[in-house]
Amino acid sequence: MGAALLTSALVVTGCARDTGAGGGGAPSGGGAAACATGTAPGGGGAAAPTSAAATKPNAASLKVGVAYDIGGRGDQSFNDAAYAGVEKAVSDFGLPQANVKELTASPNEPEDAAATRLRQLANDGYNPVIAVGFKYATPLGKVAAELPNTKFAIVDDNSITLPNVTSLVFAEEQGSYLVGVAAALKSKACHIGFVGGVDVPLIQKFEAGYTQGAKAVAPNIKIESKYITPAGDFTGFQDPAKGNVVATGELDAGADVVYAAAGASGAGVFNAVKAKSTADAPKYAIGVDSDQYKTADPAVRDVIITSMLKRVDVAVYDYIGATAAGNLSTLPKVFDLKVDGVGYATSGGKVDDIKAKLDGYKAGIISGAITVKATK
Repeated sequence: MGAALLTSALVVTGCARDTGAGGGGAPSGGGAAACATGTAPGGGGAAAPTSAAATKPNAASLKVGVAYDIGGRGDQSFNDAAYAGVEKAVSDFGLPQANVKELTASPNEPEDAAATRLRQLANDGYNPVIAVGFKYATPLGKVAAELPNTKFAIVDDNSITLPNVTSLVFAEEQGSYLVGVAAALKSKACHIGFVGGVDVPLIQKFEAGYTQGAKAVAPNIKIESKYITPAGDFTGFQDPAKGNVVATGELDAGADVVYAAAGASGAGVFNAVKAKSTADAPKYAIGVDSDQYKTADPAVRDVIITSMLKRVDVAVYDYIGATAAGNLSTLPKVFDLKVDGVGYATSGGKVDDIKAKLDGYKAGIISGAITVKATK
């Protein structure tokens, strides 16, 4: 992988008219101020796609259990991404669809319910069992110790050190940095927003990266930030109505680009942005986990400029492939930009005019010229 060198960056310390629009036309919005942008890092370093499954292992004999987080399939985000990885494994590795069993968590369920779900899958002969979400960490630690002959994977947690548990974790802050850059480049008000689902360390990583990326190109940018629910109340990932209220508040405060890291609640954020957007004063949204331009309600698609891609699909796919091949050592320790574990979406062409700048920052992160912190 070619390393990218960081070129000199002129970072303007205020807000000025945006000159980065494609086609050389005058900015829209009647001369509204835009975020000042410095010169993006240069270089051509590209991510190397992760491919524990490159040898096309045969998974015909596997029975795969999947324990979804709150919202399950249909959340247009995190859980759907996990299922996409399973679907691809069915297609590529010969995993029989009949050998896949899925169970889903309920909001604010007791901890023993998660353990029961994992135990049920394992006792029914599913091996490996994939736990989608950090909420499974404590119950999985208990169940995996009880069932050492069952292989488990857990998405978004690396606290379990048992030999039969594989952690699938991501550099969410790196992908969020890139969409923070996009938000600052697209904002006409020099004022953006972040809506988190639940105020927990994992979602704080999204906020931290987003803030760093935005401030890298506009140090004085104003950022609204709010979480739908506090730690311990996981309904924040499945409450579009509350997501709408929080996003509306940020838009009313002056934000014109809002990033939602809130699971199924992001649908409410998109609706709020759509309702506030006008031809004279457009507002934009940024999705998360999946390419939400493709999965969201078509009625709001035009306001979604990009999504932070968290490739849970890649991690799940690679894990199933590595399990079928009998070699889990091929998996990366962290799914980051270097292995295409995180990134940003380009569907709809709404970031085409700034893609070169985004890729410059991406190359800088991959080369190590830019360090993205996981906390603010």
